[in-house]
Order: sequence, then C-alpha cells, then structure tokens
Amino acid sequence: MNEMQRRYREEVVPAMMKTFNYRNVMQVPRIEKVVVNMGLGEALQNARILDTSVEELSRITGQRPVLTKARKSIANFKLREGNPIGCRVTLRRQRMYDFLYRLLNIALPRVRDFKGVSPRGFDGRGNFTLGVREQLIFPEIHYDDVEKIKGMNITIVTTAETDEEAKELLDLLGVPFRK
Repeated sequence: MNEMQRRYREEVVPAMMKTFNYRNVMQVPRIEKVVVNMGLGEALQNARILDTSVEELSRITGQRPVLTKARKSIANFKLREGNPIGCRVTLRRQRMYDFLYRLLNIALPRVRDFKGVSPRGFDGRGNFTLGVREQLIFPEIHYDDVEKIKGMNITIVTTAETDEEAKELLDLLGVPFRK
C-alpha cells in the first residue's frame, strides 16, 4: 500500500464522512480508474510518432497502451475510418495509485509557472479531466530521446455522484487546484 492509499483510508474517508454526513464507509466516493489518453492526429503523416508515443506512454504509466482508431472518415483531415490516431491506457488499483502519486508529487511540480490545476475539468458526474501540455514533465521521459512534444489528457474517474463530492475527494488526496 503506497502513500496515496494510506492517505485515502486514514485521512480522506473520515473527513468526507464528516463533511457529507455519510452513514456508511462504503458511501464515501473513491477513485475507480485513471485513463491517460494521447491524441495523435499527426500520426497520419508520420507512423513513427505512434510507435514512440506508445513507448513513452508505457514508460510513464507502467502499462502497455491500446491504439485508438478513428471512428469515422473525415476527408478534410485525410482521415479514414479505422486509422490509428492515438493511444490510451486505463489504470486501476495499484498502478492507478502509483501513477497519481507520481503525477501529483513529481510531474506537476515540474511544470513551468505552475499555478495549480484548473477546477473546471469536472464533467457533472464526478469525473475530472486535466490536460498536460508536454510529456517531458514525467521523470521517465528523457529530453534527448523526445522527437516531438506531445500532450495528453488524464481523466480521473470517481464513484462520486456530484462534482462537489469529487472535488472534495481530489482536494483531500492532494490535487493542487487553482484558487
């Protein structure tokens, strides 16, 4: 059990039960999964970008990504249905907590001029998405090996019913929201 899980059990659960008047420990929202997605539109011209992205994402998350394919053809973008245009990883259990710990304590503090995460990334159902502009903030990626700087979306899926509960959960877990 890592630092995140310990903090959730010992600090977050009691605090959330008190704040939202839950009767049962099982009512307290928890993080279900973390989805890391890299959209790579330029993979249509350069197929090597896809391979390097898969390699980088697996290094960052510790899990092999799945290629995402285009759902429909768009002539203006020279895109055909079924073309690979990105990759994503769904993290659960231990890997999820390890990734979140590294994201919050190592990667985000390395962002230049970091003022906090925007609290507007909630979807209305208790899930939170944040965008990362470059993969270089993760210590697993070496600057010299990077061909092209790519961003990614990180979605934290919770069992919370409302955004308010989810924000409180993530706040207590240490997500540095902008004031």
